[in-house]
Amino acid sequence: MRDFSWKYFAMTGDVDAYLLYKEARSPQSESGTLLVEEEKVCNEEAQ
Repeated sequence: MRDFSWKYFAMTGDVDAYLLYKEARSPQSESGTLLVEEEKVCNEEAQ
């Protein structure tokens, strides 16, 4: 799943695919807060 989400992100630039990739990499206990912070950063960069 991690490889697929990275390849999809690399081809499309889809932020959700990147967040899925990051969630698969991070420990379960940290994933909730990390995703919120990374989503904010990605959304700010996209604007």
